[in-house]
Amino acid sequence: MDKSDKATAHQTRSAMMSSEQQNTGGNSSSSVKTAETLLRIVPMALCVSAMVVMLKNTQTNEYGSVSYSDLGGFRYLVYANGICAGYSFLSAFHTARNRSFNVSTMPMAWAYFFFDQVMTYAVLAAGAVSTEVVYLAYKGDTAISWSESCGEYGGFCKQATVSVIITFATMACYVVLSLISSYRLFSKYDAPMISYSNKNVEIPAFSG
Repeated sequence: MDKSDKATAHQTRSAMMSSEQQNTGGNSSSSVKTAETLLRIVPMALCVSAMVVMLKNTQTNEYGSVSYSDLGGFRYLVYANGICAGYSFLSAFHTARNRSFNVSTMPMAWAYFFFDQVMTYAVLAAGAVSTEVVYLAYKGDTAISWSESCGEYGGFCKQATVSVIITFATMACYVVLSLISSYRLFSKYDAPMISYSNKNVEIPAFSG
């Protein structure tokens, strides 16, 4: 085999290796994108479920009538879950349209990062406030003359508890999504360079 044949064979092997690496990278990116899309669809279903359960939470008996709308914490939970469901739908649709995990522009990466963080804390706040209301309904608080009411309105309390649990499940999904959007955003930035002035050498602060 002469030199030209060897060079041709080497170029062919290099092209095949490059193609395999691109295919591997593309498959990995596609898998991550699919996982993220599913992670954005799941919270949408959870938010709608939590909202519907709370919206239907009303009980009437010989002691009177009680509804979720009588308590500010439960109203906030409904609003937060409604907004979260809408954002989850829009972000899942946009994510599914992207061909690759890293094709989004810097402004879009910042938008995902910002709104994922907002949704995480909004849903967390809704769950926390509603948990306090449910706790007071079960246990009461003699210091503020708040008597427990779940003995008379057991069905109302159970339904509220279910809605709160679903809300926290939504929050857990958004914690994962926040990590993904954070990685996608900050991976677009180059590692800072450390300069050694006496040797005129610059190396990345992080290597790997």
